Amino acid sequence: MRVAVLAPISWRVPPRHYGPWELFASMLTEGLVARGHDVTLFASGDSETSANLQAVVATGWSEDPSVDPKVAECLHIAQVFEHAEEFDIIHNSFDFLPLTYCGLTSTPMVTTIHGFSSERIIPVYAAYNGRTAYVAISDADRHPALDYVATIHHGIALEEFEFQPTMGEYLAFFGRIHPDKGVVEAIRTASQAGLPLVMAGIVQDETYFKHQVAPLIDGQRVRFVGPIAAKERASFLGGAAALLHLVNFDEPFGFSVAEAMACGTPVIAASRGSMAELIDHGTTGLLVGDVEGAVEAVRSLSLIDRASVRAAAVRKFSSDRMVDEYVAVYEQVLARAGEPRTGEFQPASPFPA
Repeated sequence: MRVAVLAPISWRVPPRHYGPWELFASMLTEGLVARGHDVTLFASGDSETSANLQAVVATGWSEDPSVDPKVAECLHIAQVFEHAEEFDIIHNSFDFLPLTYCGLTSTPMVTTIHGFSSERIIPVYAAYNGRTAYVAISDADRHPALDYVATIHHGIALEEFEFQPTMGEYLAFFGRIHPDKGVVEAIRTASQAGLPLVMAGIVQDETYFKHQVAPLIDGQRVRFVGPIAAKERASFLGGAAALLHLVNFDEPFGFSVAEAMACGTPVIAASRGSMAELIDHGTTGLLVGDVEGAVEAVRSLSLIDRASVRAAAVRKFSSDRMVDEYVAVYEQVLARAGEPRTGEFQPASPFPA
């Protein structure tokens, strides 16, 4: 099967630290190549992949301020669809803009919806409902106005997250420094529970960080280590007593939840969005309604068996399981569309980075 994977170009694929959509694109691409499919990844030029790589920019726009995001993204998406007939299927992991191209080609398109930044973007998804196959990343994130071909939870590279059987002596926060992610709530929970908190991630909301988070960082009871590289996530998450994921929005998925569980680290999460799908309450973590509930959950961590947490992660978050489910979706979509196409891909002229 000839597959075009359209990744975002905010960050490199796979990301050096932050970039959940880029991480998904990498896991999917490498899994498809391992199964013998002919895959072309459309991503930034510094991406690392075993697939064919096509790029219009040398680096992602979040990593290179000289790149104009809108210009780069327009050329990036156009590059895929100018060669659409040379693929059997296009996998869109780029949000809603590529939907506006799908009526210009007979090549079927599968779109993974990674969440909705606003209700204002729903009209685009609704306009192309049925013309591209939508995949939700959790049942909780399905929008009632749309039809879906499947719900497929993300997979992770389980082999990169070594099981840590011993409960650590600190609590972890791993994610964007943004009000949505419940950073202040995590700090309050750790303080009231009497455990140090180590926070990692990118600062996405500078005002929030400066006025609400930074004053609470003392370098001892509350530490902020900034972004951490992919190879460091396992030791950071595995060394924690628990991951605090006290989000203030309906989280569509949450890679950090799956990664912590893969290390055997339970997750204390706000009972919102997909958290009840990812976490087995009382077995792999605890779902709470507020900071007070989170503090009580911290005090109950000794009741959770870390080996059971790891076993659940292996069962639920295997990248092989994810890729197999996407291949099944491709086959279902192609069966409706007719016979696969053939052809040679010729890259578009590169955009000067």
